[in-house]
Amino acid sequence: MTSSSSLSRRSFGLAVAGVSIALATAGAAFAEDAFRTIKIATAAESKPLSWGAIGVEPQGYEPDVLKAINAKLPQYKFVMEGAADIAQETGLATGKYDIATGGYYRAPAREKQFLIPEAPIGASLIKIYSRTDSGIKEMKDLVGKKIVPVTAGGGIYKFATAWQEKNPDYKIEVTASSAGIPYPDRLKEVENGKYDALVLPSNLGEQTVIDQQKLKVQASEPVAINETFVLIHRSEENKALADGVDKALKELKADGTLAKLSQKWFGEDITAYMK
Repeated sequence: MTSSSSLSRRSFGLAVAGVSIALATAGAAFAEDAFRTIKIATAAESKPLSWGAIGVEPQGYEPDVLKAINAKLPQYKFVMEGAADIAQETGLATGKYDIATGGYYRAPAREKQFLIPEAPIGASLIKIYSRTDSGIKEMKDLVGKKIVPVTAGGGIYKFATAWQEKNPDYKIEVTASSAGIPYPDRLKEVENGKYDALVLPSNLGEQTVIDQQKLKVQASEPVAINETFVLIHRSEENKALADGVDKALKELKADGTLAKLSQKWFGEDITAYMK
């Protein structure tokens, strides 16, 4: 082999190697752009909706739905961690998190601050829990009844206050409290007669407690229905993410996935109440 031929082959080999490196570099850059990590804050203490402190894999209905969404959006890697309610919205506003879930309602203030997909992730069904022989079926039946105190300024307090304003002929007594007694204990207090009724969203696992402890307590049909949504940090980069989440949620409802996860975690199909 002549020296010129050897040089030519060596030069060709270097050229091929250079092209390979360039293609590999371009491919890596493309992959990095296409595979983006999405940081998500989930509710830390709202079993079975979602629970799991920082460092613990979140469990519950919303984490399972988020995993199903991620399966439909492989260009993203969803990383979830539990966070307190106030930390969720603060972190979302500052960009610490890209997504937050925690049974959030759509509200004008939130629509201005965050990107909110059109499709809901779930529904909060407010029900009345009473003894099986109480005859209580709706809010009007609570006139003259002793109702379990509700969290001051909380969603149930606001709901009851608004209902009273719309129905002035029916006087119900709702007491605000910050005692923080667990709802399983409250259900027992309803059964033993300390209170006549407990008003709560049904996605906290009440029916599971009733069934497991064989309580003589019944749930009414929903007296109010509020769809819940995924909140997304508002940025140009996240607009495509919001569109993708919206599309995935619509598909998951249509194919029955949301209904199955609802039955798994809540013991009922909340999708029947979702638009």
